[in-house]
This record gives sequence, structure tokens and C-alpha cells, in this order.
Amino acid sequence: MPINLPSSFVLNPEVAQALALNLPLVALETTVITHGLPQPVNLQLGRDMEKEVRSQSAVPATIAILDGKVHIGLNEAQLERMASGQAHVRKISRRDFGIAIARHEDGGTTVAGTITAAQRVGIKVMATGGIGGVHRNKPFDMSSDLPALGATPIVVVCSGAKAILDLPATLETLETMGVPVVGYQTDELPAFYSRGSGLPVTVSAASPGEIAAMALAQWEMGINSAILVVNPPPEDVALPNEEVERAIQQALREAEQKQIHGAAVTPFLLQRVSEISGGSSLKANLALLLSNARLAGRIAVEINRKIQKGSLFYV
Repeated sequence: MPINLPSSFVLNPEVAQALALNLPLVALETTVITHGLPQPVNLQLGRDMEKEVRSQSAVPATIAILDGKVHIGLNEAQLERMASGQAHVRKISRRDFGIAIARHEDGGTTVAGTITAAQRVGIKVMATGGIGGVHRNKPFDMSSDLPALGATPIVVVCSGAKAILDLPATLETLETMGVPVVGYQTDELPAFYSRGSGLPVTVSAASPGEIAAMALAQWEMGINSAILVVNPPPEDVALPNEEVERAIQQALREAEQKQIHGAAVTPFLLQRVSEISGGSSLKANLALLLSNARLAGRIAVEINRKIQKGSLFYV
């Protein structure tokens, strides 16, 4: 179990036991529940992601802030509270912890927020849908997920960056941040809803064991950046690139017409893309989230196994 945790941290009993026994854990974000998905889909998704992690013999640690406390692992009542649609729930990235803790607020953690809290307690793997990145036509508008990935030694499993972003610029920024992009059984960066973007990954990995070996070898070198594992969405729900791009372009025009800016842009675009696609993008989103949770569980088990064997390269 981690020592010297801040008084603002609360470990769920199951998570505390897993840490004490050195069991594999997977961190899960909560902005997808608090800000990303409609009710009641958000609550069911939160439950289902935890089930997928458990199905691989790992322990889920859904992370959120409740009444100014950083909770590592949620019980059912707390998960329901996160999914209840409360208007005052803050979106928690790295910059927001001090604010939310001091003001005793509730908050859903982003990728950056989740890996910050997870790394503090020693969790080595996280699952999400898509990371934030560089916004289209606004190269200086960059998600704090990217520098956080560059400074946090953790494996993050996703399906690439959200398709509404500038994927080439995001990939270049990840390279600058020293974050290897590892394609799980693919040589191509997924485009979130689509299985490919035409952009190359840093390297392809054939198995969770190979990913675990890469991560442990990198951290053994003292390189404290994340390993970004990109897992294409399941074939049966993935959308053609052209269809997604048409929906994104229409949503971008509408956002401009409505003068939607700043933090409100991403939720608006995701909602409109779902509406324009007749719900197909939402179906793909839910399926890839579950697939990523499942893969993250397998990677966490492999990392745990290698550490216990004392061998970084046993695949």
C-alpha cells in the first residue's frame, strides 16, 4: 500500500487491499460519466467498464473527487452520484485538484487528472476512450492530457485521440513529449470511431505481454513518460473515416455559427456527431470503451506478473 498519501485521498477498501497485496489494478476516468455520455447510458457504462476489468482478473479503480476528497475506487452509491447529472460537478484535470479539494467540490477526472491521481498511489495502467489533443485550426489549443502523458509513468489504453481533433498535430506533439504510441495489433493510429487514420504508430505490439515489457523497460531507464496504447474500435461497430469526417465538419460549422468556444466545444461536437450519425458514433464509443478496459486489465496482469517474476522482458 502506498505510504504518505495526502489527507485528501480516500482508498476504496477493495483498492486498498489490492495495493497491499500487489494485485493488478486499472484506473478508470469519470469525465466520460459526468460530462461525456447521456443518462442512463453513463451509469451503465461505468459499471460495465469495471466488469470488463474484473473479467481479466484485475481490480478496477474508478477515480473521482467527492466533497473535496480524491477517491481511488468508487462504490455503487458513489458511482450513481457521479452519473446523476449534477450541474456543479467540476471537470478535473491537473490544474483543478487544489481548487476542488479546497472548495470541497465534486469532480470527474479527465485523462490527465486520472493518471495524476493513479500514479500517486502506484497504479500502473489506465483505460479510457480517447485522449485529448491538439484542436483543429487552433494549434495553440492543446489538451493538458498531452503534457501529463509526457510526465507520468503509466500505461494508458485508448482508441487514439478524439476524432474531432487534429490527429497529425496530436501525434507530433506526443512525439515531442516523449510518449511512444504503441498500436495494439495495428500499425496505424486509430481515429477513435474508425479503425485507421492513415497515420503510423511508433511501434506495433502483438500481445499485452509485449506492451508490459516495453513499459517496464522504459520506466527502468528512468524515463517518466506514459506508454500510450492505441486499440482500434471493434470491427462490428467501427465507422468509415469519410462518414465520421462529414459529421465532424458539419458539427464544426454549427459550433462556429453558435459561437461555442473553450471547454464547451468538445462536448458540443461529440453530441452533434452522435446526432448526425444517427447514434452510430455513440454505439462505437461505448464498444471501444469496453474493449479498452478489457485490454487494460490484461496489460495490468502482465505488468504485475513480470514484476513478481523479476523479469522485464518475459513475454
